[in-house]
Amino acid sequence: MKFLRKIWTIPEAGILVPLLVFTLVFYCINQTFLGPNSVAAMLRAMAFVGVIAVGQTWLMIAGGIDLSVGSVAGLCAVVSSWLMKTHGWPVEAGLAAGLAVGMFAGLVNGLISVRFGIPAFIATLGMLYVARGLNYLLCKGYPIYPIPDSLKTLGRAEPLGLSWAFVVFAVLVAFGDFCLRRTTYGRMVYATGGNVEVARIAGINTTRVQIGCYVLTGAMAALAGMLLMAQLNVGQPEIGVGWELDVIASVVIGGVSLFGGVGTVIGTFLGLLIMQVVRSGLVVTGVNTHWQTVAVGVIMVSAVGIDLLRRHTKIS
Repeated sequence: MKFLRKIWTIPEAGILVPLLVFTLVFYCINQTFLGPNSVAAMLRAMAFVGVIAVGQTWLMIAGGIDLSVGSVAGLCAVVSSWLMKTHGWPVEAGLAAGLAVGMFAGLVNGLISVRFGIPAFIATLGMLYVARGLNYLLCKGYPIYPIPDSLKTLGRAEPLGLSWAFVVFAVLVAFGDFCLRRTTYGRMVYATGGNVEVARIAGINTTRVQIGCYVLTGAMAALAGMLLMAQLNVGQPEIGVGWELDVIASVVIGGVSLFGGVGTVIGTFLGLLIMQVVRSGLVVTGVNTHWQTVAVGVIMVSAVGIDLLRRHTKIS
């Protein structure tokens, strides 16, 4: 009994079991579900949202949240492609500029939320509209193309039968999880999200930690947007639309607490995986695609309920 209670306190345990159950059920219904092509398609599909989810995991563990990631991803992709197409910037400079825009957006979010005390929900919601508006002002609502051939080659490449976007995502998951668990800064992130006042008393600069996580999330949003730009071969203004919902859903389903201080990057990876398994499973079983959104909503609410129950169990 004590062993089961210990397992219950592990955030990843709450998502690994349903992930296995869903996978087994869909496989029994249609055995092509776990075919090589199907698995590769699922992994490729989760890469872009997954890159942002790594940064969002750090931020939510630190006690913040960013609703602007989708719009920031789109803005950075458009800025990067616009500079390369219209002004002839080299690929490296264009990508660096896009990344800088994402980091700046994250810095503004952090300063407004942490320094000025405006709730993160409102601050980042405002940035969502600002970034989306600037996006359409810059490109006037039209796609920007062509992009340099080197980016086209990168976007079309399929290393290991997957994509460079997934390779980047996998590296970020491994590196992000290691840093969060094993580094001093990672421990400061947990401490900040767990109890800001106690962390301050312990000598942690919680303001710097939280703002740093906002900047990281902005950088990940920029990276995801530009990776999709390379794959689409165009600076599409619609890049990132709706991503913020999928990012937050995957992070919460993966066991990251909405109250901060709890969660792992590996858990977020499992959360992304279960969302993709459910969506793909409903497709292969012939269920109406609109049920995918319903299923994700139900799973997300259930995950939050499990998180609350787990916290109550710890307190008891």
